[in-house]
Amino acid sequence: MNYKDQGMYTPFQMRNLWDKCTVLIMVLFTSQIVFSQQNDIAKQEEDISKKGPIIKRKGQFFTSWGWNRTSYSNSDIRFKGDDYDFTLSDTKADDKPNPFGIKFFSLGDITLPQTNLTLGYFFKDNYNIVIGFDHFKYVMRQDQEVLINGNIQIGNSDFDGVYTNQTITLTEDFLQFEHTDGLNYVFVGVNRFDNFNQLLGINTPKFEVNLEEGVAFGMLYPKTNTTLLGKERYDEFHVSGYGLSAKVGLNLTFFKHFYLQTDFKLGYIDMQDIRITKNTSDKASQHFYFYETTYTFGYRFRL
Repeated sequence: MNYKDQGMYTPFQMRNLWDKCTVLIMVLFTSQIVFSQQNDIAKQEEDISKKGPIIKRKGQFFTSWGWNRTSYSNSDIRFKGDDYDFTLSDTKADDKPNPFGIKFFSLGDITLPQTNLTLGYFFKDNYNIVIGFDHFKYVMRQDQEVLINGNIQIGNSDFDGVYTNQTITLTEDFLQFEHTDGLNYVFVGVNRFDNFNQLLGINTPKFEVNLEEGVAFGMLYPKTNTTLLGKERYDEFHVSGYGLSAKVGLNLTFFKHFYLQTDFKLGYIDMQDIRITKNTSDKASQHFYFYETTYTFGYRFRL
């Protein structure tokens, strides 16, 4: 058959045309896939540019060490023993900071400053659990005037009597009362950890600005230094109560591992079993609020 005379393609021409069409279809299909993948990559890059890079912290440990300043609300302190039971109302107390010096870093003087120690673990990228130790110092102001209610019958005419809303001056021979070695708050807490680099326009991974917020619960293990009503001075560690706290902190991280952090913490302390003499029947109790500012340095790492 003469295909040319009849205006028809030969079989060879038909196969050649089919091959060209197949190649064209494959090129168009491949181009569509590549274009789609490029769009997906561009969208992912756009999302990262909007949200900032994801910082992987899950599985990291961290530890920190530092110092604090703390203030306390007024508190009613009740003293109870075999021959006395009285309450001092609205007593004032202060912390006891040490001047900055070598003792802040000396292991031999480690408990002299008001110190803070933490050890934590990120169980999610922006959540961690922490075990902490806040070493406060609490010193009742000497020679302040307070109201006293109750009775004292210790055989000392200077102190014996029944008191009803009477004003008394807290002289050293009547009472010295302080948790100076110290008012130790041992706690477990959970914190949320958020990065603000993108918001602040910081594009380097070598420096981070983070905000940490958290809550904690723990026990009070003070070493209470007390001289009461002329009795022998007593100063021993004793589990005395519990504490609750909430905080917000600013964290500055350098080279992904080293950081400086300052925390602002509000808390409540309730101690119903404070040892004040060698006699176990002599006890004190008090509760109060505290406000703490900490200044710490730390290190994040993986095992």
